Amino acid sequence: MNSALLSSNKNNWETPQDFFNKLNEKYHFTFDLAASDSNAKCKSYFTETDDSLSQDWHRISGNLFLNPPYGRELHKWVKKSYEESLLKAEGDIVMLIPARTDTSYWHDFIFGKAQIKFLRGRLKFELGGWHETLHRSLRHLSYMERQTMKLYESLPISC
Repeated sequence: MNSALLSSNKNNWETPQDFFNKLNEKYHFTFDLAASDSNAKCKSYFTETDDSLSQDWHRISGNLFLNPPYGRELHKWVKKSYEESLLKAEGDIVMLIPARTDTSYWHDFIFGKAQIKFLRGRLKFELGGWHETLHRSLRHLSYMERQTMKLYESLPISC
């Protein structure tokens, strides 16, 4: 087993394909906002070289998928998602992020502003073809219809 898989120092965990497929059945994503050439979940995507945070996401049509890097810059991705959701005329931005409800970005950009779906159990992430349970609770959240918070049906997942 690769010891890096168990490290919280990694911030580029790949979304498990089976989990993404279940989300994609609901949202029919058109774009992956944070990918690499080897792990992109959509035909169209931004890589690190494209600098997704400097792009105008609201100009991309359809529903957008985002599993951002989980490092110290996560707050920038959450803020950007919120700001772009206010500008986006159609479609949703769906994020998969850790549950860090004690952070200022949760209070500033998520609570009361996003539709939140809590996942039960732990998601098994991928890294270079390996599967590993990330030892943090995660949340799937979707920015919908400006600043309205709504509940929606749960997605069946296997953890």
